[in-house]
Amino acid sequence: MTDRFKGKSLVVTGAASGIGKAIAFLAARQGADVFIGDINQTDGEAVANSIRGGGGKATFVRLDLTDRASIDAFVQSVKEKVGTLDVLVNAAGWDLVEPFVHSKPETWDRVVAINFLGPVRLCHSFLPDMMKKGAGKIVNIASDAGRIGSSGEVVYAGAKGGIIAFTKGLAREAARGKVNVNCVCPGPTNTPLYHGQSEKLKEALTKVIPLGRIAEPEEVADAVLFFASSEATFITGQVLSVSGGLTMAS
Repeated sequence: MTDRFKGKSLVVTGAASGIGKAIAFLAARQGADVFIGDINQTDGEAVANSIRGGGGKATFVRLDLTDRASIDAFVQSVKEKVGTLDVLVNAAGWDLVEPFVHSKPETWDRVVAINFLGPVRLCHSFLPDMMKKGAGKIVNIASDAGRIGSSGEVVYAGAKGGIIAFTKGLAREAARGKVNVNCVCPGPTNTPLYHGQSEKLKEALTKVIPLGRIAEPEEVADAVLFFASSEATFITGQVLSVSGGLTMAS
């Protein structure tokens, strides 16, 4: 364990699994007091218990990004415990891969609520106190789908593209309060969402990645926590792809 985030409070959404889980574990090992927000209570509590079992600090608070009341309750719970949050990581994501012409409005609503409006609402809730304090870091997890598009993920790509633009706009406004806002765009990553794809698609994705493999969640977490750390104090409004070179020309 290091002291990189000692004394810092850090919210990670979607931390019951995948990239969010990796971020939570790595941040806790580096001294952060981690708040895990996820709709999956069983797995979220298991992550928090595992972190505490290893000597770290972690609290699970259930969070449903499609429900405004749940978001408000989550924010209130975190603020009651730490006051002004130091780091917000919007890592939760959801998608249903299918042709756009076969998709349904209820799917669009859920994709936009989780991948776009959820982060927007959390930023709106935590940012004012950060700016008043004159310090804070926000890291949004988008996707390379939002940079270059992705067949079968049209609305998801739109929502993630929205997060990229939102990050840049928010960074401009938050700068006057000394709050840094940046964005990480993972490519194909070893997560439950990836394993839900067909073997044919997974093989095709691996072939087009210059480094010849998909990312591990911990590799994305490293990039996220760089932006969240004091090492990135003079970096804001930036978008970093962690994709093994997949989108280097885009």
